[in-house]
Amino acid sequence: MKSAIVLIDIQNDYFEGGKNELHHSDKAAVHAKQALNFFRNAKMPVYHVQHVSGGEGATFFLPDTNGAEIHKSVTPLAEEKVFVKHAPNAFYNTGLSGELLSNGINHLVICGMMSHMCIDTTVRAAWDYGFSVTVLEDACTTMDLVLKNGAVIPAETVHNTFMASLNGTFAKVLQADDLCHGELQ
Repeated sequence: MKSAIVLIDIQNDYFEGGKNELHHSDKAAVHAKQALNFFRNAKMPVYHVQHVSGGEGATFFLPDTNGAEIHKSVTPLAEEKVFVKHAPNAFYNTGLSGELLSNGINHLVICGMMSHMCIDTTVRAAWDYGFSVTVLEDACTTMDLVLKNGAVIPAETVHNTFMASLNGTFAKVLQADDLCHGELQ
């Protein structure tokens, strides 16, 4: 098994003062950094995914803004590749799948933001590509969701629901500590 970590959309607009602040993004970033350091120290492949909004009416991750930049907690090193995406799926028109497959990577550790959107979509797509996936649930976060009738689903409930739905069929869901203490798959 050859593993790589994929950090998805850990960008400034999702943090305090950003244009789309998420629930406890700072805590998720601490755990993402922990996992990132684990991969760096083990000299295993690291990939970053950065969302840049291009659609009409976009309100965050706008091109050439500080909000679209990768957060300082997980700043890519010069040798780490960054894939820019314009859709929830980190594989869609990015070249990520080709990069991973050409390097013989068959297991992905995924973390980042938002659990209910880009993490969920990417994990399911990774499964379609035949990758084995581990999701670090404490290194991911999301936001409250509002139903058409105005009912609010709290971010914690949204996150836990998506982690539970991915666990088993599409991924193994762990915490960053589990990864760093030997439970790589």
